[in-house]
Amino acid sequence: MSGLFPDDAYDGPAQPPPPARPQRRRALLYTALVMVALFFAFSAFTSIWTDRLWFSSVDYPQVFRTVIATRVILFIVFGALFGGFVAANIAIAFRVRPVFRPRASELSLNQYRDVVEPMGRLLVIGLGILLGLMAGGSAAGEWRQFLMWRNGTDFGTKDPYFKRDIGFFVFSLPWFHYVVNLLLMMTVLGLVAAIVTHYLFGGIRLQNPAGEKVTEAAQVQFSVLLGIFVLVKAVDYWLDRFDLTTDQGRRFTGINYTAFHAVLPAKNILMFISVICALLFFANIARRTWLLPAMSLGMLVLSAVLLGAVWPGIVWQFQVRPSEPDKEEPFLSHNIQATRAAYDVDGLKEQDYDATVNVTGKQLRASAESLPGIRLIDPQRMSAAFDELQQVRGYYSVASVLDVDRYNIDGKDRDIVLGVRELDQTRLAESQRNWANEHTVYTHGYGVIAAYGNNRQADDSPNTTGQPPWAERDLPPQGDLTNLSKPDGYEGRIYFGEKSPAYSIVGKAKDNGKDVELDIPEEVAGTRGNTTYDGADGVPIGGLFNKLLYAAKYGDANILLSSRVNENSKILYVRNPRDRVEKVAPWLTVDGDPYPAVVDDRVQWILDGYTMTDRYPNSERDSFESMISDALTPQTSYVTLPTDQINYMRNSVKVTVDAYDGTVRIYQWQSDPILETWKKIFPGLVLPEKEISPDLMQHLRYPEDMFKVQRSILAKYHVTRAQDFYKGTDLWTVPQDPAQQSSKQPPYRLSVQLPPEGERALPGADTSETKAPVDETPPAPVFSLTSVYAPNNRDNLASFISVNSDATSPDYGEMRVLRLPDDTAVQGPAQVANTFASDNRIQDVLAPIKINSSIVYGNLLTLPVGGGLLYVQPVYAVNPTGQGTYPVLRFVLASFGQDAGYGTTLKGALDDVLDKAGGGSLPDDSGTGTDGGAGDNGDNGDNGGKGNGQVSPQVLDLLRQADAKYDAAERALKKGDTVGWARSTRQAEDLVRQALAAAQSG
Repeated sequence: MSGLFPDDAYDGPAQPPPPARPQRRRALLYTALVMVALFFAFSAFTSIWTDRLWFSSVDYPQVFRTVIATRVILFIVFGALFGGFVAANIAIAFRVRPVFRPRASELSLNQYRDVVEPMGRLLVIGLGILLGLMAGGSAAGEWRQFLMWRNGTDFGTKDPYFKRDIGFFVFSLPWFHYVVNLLLMMTVLGLVAAIVTHYLFGGIRLQNPAGEKVTEAAQVQFSVLLGIFVLVKAVDYWLDRFDLTTDQGRRFTGINYTAFHAVLPAKNILMFISVICALLFFANIARRTWLLPAMSLGMLVLSAVLLGAVWPGIVWQFQVRPSEPDKEEPFLSHNIQATRAAYDVDGLKEQDYDATVNVTGKQLRASAESLPGIRLIDPQRMSAAFDELQQVRGYYSVASVLDVDRYNIDGKDRDIVLGVRELDQTRLAESQRNWANEHTVYTHGYGVIAAYGNNRQADDSPNTTGQPPWAERDLPPQGDLTNLSKPDGYEGRIYFGEKSPAYSIVGKAKDNGKDVELDIPEEVAGTRGNTTYDGADGVPIGGLFNKLLYAAKYGDANILLSSRVNENSKILYVRNPRDRVEKVAPWLTVDGDPYPAVVDDRVQWILDGYTMTDRYPNSERDSFESMISDALTPQTSYVTLPTDQINYMRNSVKVTVDAYDGTVRIYQWQSDPILETWKKIFPGLVLPEKEISPDLMQHLRYPEDMFKVQRSILAKYHVTRAQDFYKGTDLWTVPQDPAQQSSKQPPYRLSVQLPPEGERALPGADTSETKAPVDETPPAPVFSLTSVYAPNNRDNLASFISVNSDATSPDYGEMRVLRLPDDTAVQGPAQVANTFASDNRIQDVLAPIKINSSIVYGNLLTLPVGGGLLYVQPVYAVNPTGQGTYPVLRFVLASFGQDAGYGTTLKGALDDVLDKAGGGSLPDDSGTGTDGGAGDNGDNGDNGGKGNGQVSPQVLDLLRQADAKYDAAERALKKGDTVGWARSTRQAEDLVRQALAAAQSG
């Protein structure tokens, strides 16, 4: 082999020279290889350079520099080490090859030598480079683990078995494992390469019966490589000991009796055997005998089988299984303690709640403050109504599931259901679908659409139309949210949202300097409807070099050729709020539900960021996907871990993304060692909590994904005694959603009035059999995230769980469970849904609606009210024909104990429940509304659809006028005249309010 292999390496018979290869074919091959290499190099350069430009545009260049520098260093170091090690072993094996004359049976090897010899150096270098690229790419992908190891922070807590800080398991152990596994693979490949080379060039001669089959030089090289392998394996056994803290056992995650008394000693023994075995291999360098190394290696393999598999099975079968609860009790106790700490549920407050199944007006009066906060606007069902009634133009849309937030309106905290009017280019007419329109004209959405969650207006008057009671509507935006902003309103342009185009090119036209982006349609705004983006974000794209890069990035030559791209132009991309945060902070797992809020006169997307790990010792490990999956959130993976399994989670940061200019701000929220580690890696990236503005603080809330994970864990780990845990008699489960039996019921955001801690029920309940004291001061409603549990394999209710979601409250994050007594059968969601479906009175009142419309049931809410649990469910009617196919609220269903009722308002439904229970009626000052609008079957609408009095001619005349205006609004909507629809609707609502005022004064 030229250069690497001397010309006299082979002394066998002379071989004929190889035939000359056609030079032209070789030139074409080299040209093709160069072109392919240039293509991949240019693609890689384009990706890296455009990333650099993007990070600079969002003012986070340090993230790009740190990540790219770390990946490059890891790539070079580990790639050179891996590839160089294998190549060096090939070179050493060739250098120490023997000079021999092949036997007749070995002449077939000449063919392989003839192939290898002319390009020996090229093959060795090429193989080293190929393996180096693979190993370097693998190491570069581990940049997170490397940086966490280099900057790890102590947790301040030690595991109970190895007495090591938890930071060792979370930050150091994963990186050590990666390095050891890479060294094992490198040694194996080096050994294989050496064996092949020795066999090819005579270092191994299996067909040599008289002489030595393996040369001394080959034995030395093999001994060194095998010694290194077994020594590294000893380190691997040492690390495996710590992995026992996160192994999944039969009952729980972490060290159990078998692991502690059988597997752990076995790992220690195997570690020492491996060290002895390695020393014997190294000794073989001088002794040149394979007897002792082979025996030690055989002993290692046999010990691994007996100690690693057989012995733990014996211990389990004959020691643990006969008395498992007693043997495992101390280990399970550590698991319970670690799990509750890792998922931040160790502060759970659980209290008994002697829920009554009989209700009276007095009981409901005691809970009157919570009744107005019962949300009748279903964020999922009413998305279509928002879309249909406030779309304005066909290319706008809102999210399929709206968001729930709070705003202080006229001094009152009100639950608001809202969405953003986003641009949806898939709804553009085919004639509008061209490059200029899609990337330079239709660039953004506009404004927020919002409605009061409890179907009441801003002035607390009842909404009688069945349509959403708007808190913000129309274009230009108007309503209570606009009134909270500065005199000229908030910045309503939505350039960054969940439905934004992949990229838009913004900037004034080159020739005339005119605005080209469609803003508010001019026929709606009454003025010219174009604008030009003037935000901070955006990569300048006027130069030829940047045009070329982005044309290659998006595979679109129009970027290079269009006159719309000029020196004034910038390109906006990575526009989805979640994608944006994950790119700026690639170590975060971002909540799946970004929600919009009008904050400091801007529309801000608010996101929750999580720090997670699957390495917290002895904490229960579970699938993140399965824990967050429910009827509103199908299984979807966005966790940043290498595995979906997690056993530690913190809501460590709150993040905002400005909907206009894309500015990303990350605020520290929880103290967390993982977050502290990343703050060391990226100084200045995370802002302190004190920089959160008071306006923003009003809209921060407890994150849904965090609550879902905690809810899943607490289904088992609300039990804190190991013996009770083993019995399994108190396991809970999240009930199935009545509308989607294959999915869990999602949690709901509500303002709820919880009983004071230590009390058995809410004030006003029948406490004749209760020994707990009663506080006569009703507690204030708390904006909360709520859910319920059912006993395992049963449908009745086991408990109600809520977490304080008000970030301005000192009790934010406080989690409370109201545990129902075992001797009181409170219906669960499935049973209540069945009660509604089988109630003849309810079905009779719904029957007329079903003739021309379809019935849609809203979210089934559960609230602790009146010393028991109240279920409330809105019922919507949807006209399946025509353009107005949005849901309209027609009835409210309610259930308390075994009684179910209905009405066109919440008060009407509760009065119906009280009538059935013989408990009187709810006072008119309960805040639930006095008028429910016109009901079916001849109801005139008073008291929730139960007519019980004469109506004056003045009231009837006003209602007739209102009805005419609603007809006019419907005709305008069918014509696509949204301005006329909005005008007629407002006039109709004013007439209805006048009628109500006249009825009350009469």
